[in-house]
Amino acid sequence: MPKTITVHGVVAAGFEPVRDAFLANFVRRGEIGAGFCVYRDGVPIIDLWGGVADRATDRPWDADTMAIVFSSTKGALALSLMLLADRGLLDYDAPVARYWPEFAQADKADITARTLLNHRAGLITIDQPFTLDDLAHDPQKVVDACARQAPMWAPGTDQGYHAVTFGLYGGELFRRVAGTSVGRFLADEIAGPLGADVFIGLPAHHDHRVAVNYPADTRERLTRGLPKLLFHRGLEGRVYRQAAQRGTATARAFSNPRELGPMGLDNYNTRRVRAMELPWSNGVASARGLARVYAALARGGELDGVRLLRPRSVEAVHRRQSWVSNDRVLRKPLGFAQGFIKEETRMFSPHVEAFGHPGAGGALGFCDPRSRLGIGYVMNRMGHHVRSPRALALCHALYRCL
Repeated sequence: MPKTITVHGVVAAGFEPVRDAFLANFVRRGEIGAGFCVYRDGVPIIDLWGGVADRATDRPWDADTMAIVFSSTKGALALSLMLLADRGLLDYDAPVARYWPEFAQADKADITARTLLNHRAGLITIDQPFTLDDLAHDPQKVVDACARQAPMWAPGTDQGYHAVTFGLYGGELFRRVAGTSVGRFLADEIAGPLGADVFIGLPAHHDHRVAVNYPADTRERLTRGLPKLLFHRGLEGRVYRQAAQRGTATARAFSNPRELGPMGLDNYNTRRVRAMELPWSNGVASARGLARVYAALARGGELDGVRLLRPRSVEAVHRRQSWVSNDRVLRKPLGFAQGFIKEETRMFSPHVEAFGHPGAGGALGFCDPRSRLGIGYVMNRMGHHVRSPRALALCHALYRCL
């Protein structure tokens, strides 16, 4: 962490405590570099950045620095599918096999798009191992493995976070319906019109803007992670123990491909991975970019004269479509609506209408239609928490100011 932290940017009058919380993330919570941006009713009210994007070169984090946002990528896929539905091309309540006939194998013929996207299909893993090379050079091998996969439980009867497979299945469903990849569509139909830096498949000319991602180091794993694994009786201890036990739903959900699992996080710092379209984990975005996308959703699908979709399409995800008190994978109360996360109201927003998607380490793209807020937070230090205390501190400070 830099010896002296300078917080850059602006906050609207009355939101100064958010700047204080942003600074506290560096001083007390180990932040390395980060950006935080909030729109309210289409107008930016908070735009902050600070720290370093690359420790080796001391490159500072600037206003438009981007970072890998991990599972916040899923929100971009969910939004892209929502646009297809808004245009009458996708019916959430139709079987996935209508659009992807091979999907019907292994008793999956009746699984609907809504069941799949709400993490209720039981398809939390792919039993056939695959690699980054397969994804890059033989994607049909992976698609065929997805089609052959049998559900872990009776589809529709329970919920378990599809950590990797949400992107594998959702991305192929998107391609079958749209005839193009989700990354191309995102660039052409969403991010481009909005002027938002959000990518799935980063063009090479933007690579110099991406912050280096720093996973938890050996010291943090030994002093913070291991004690949780062994002794912690709360949520994080339960998740750690489930992840460490081979064959559990938690372990299986994150195990394939191994190169992108917990021990392969450095791969996200490579040009190779940033260039791929992995619509569950390798999205690259700036805080401003995420905030602009979710600001449009907070306003019923429109921002600065650009209408992405009709208000009624957005209103459909104001309500929880799936909710369980103990998600099979994340081991906590959690819900979904057409692929967007519906968190507990004590987390990012006190309003049940809020939706979006967090990512590993703390990245967050979220909106609150009731308060008309669009939120983007990106950073480059991953931690050992299931939900980032840095992201939570920023959101809680924001709501205290409203």
